[in-house]
Amino acid sequence: MKSPDSTLRMTRLAQIERELARAQDALREGNDGMVRVCARRAVGLAAEAWLERFPGKNWRGDALNHLRRISADESFPQDIRRAAERLMTKITQRDTAPFSTDPIADARRIIAHLDARTSGGGA
Repeated sequence: MKSPDSTLRMTRLAQIERELARAQDALREGNDGMVRVCARRAVGLAAEAWLERFPGKNWRGDALNHLRRISADESFPQDIRRAAERLMTKITQRDTAPFSTDPIADARRIIAHLDARTSGGGA
């Protein structure tokens, strides 16, 4: 029988994968804005799962807030912080701020890092 933690983790992973699949669909349709929204949501779900394991991190808010916190938290590697910063940038700011040309890859990079921190017990 699966533990409640295991079931919750599997449900959360399914939600993350659904958002990433929606991002892929939006990419095929040429909807750059929706690609970014879905990629951000996927990271937000991963961040919430990570935060459940580390109650000392008292972050609140939506996916953009989680991305802001990740980009500013020096305990994250620089490439993860930069990926978060790129994902936060609006399409209208693409010429004036760090901008992700592959938001799905940036989201997957951040999600993998959060998952490794969650699974490995790191803070």
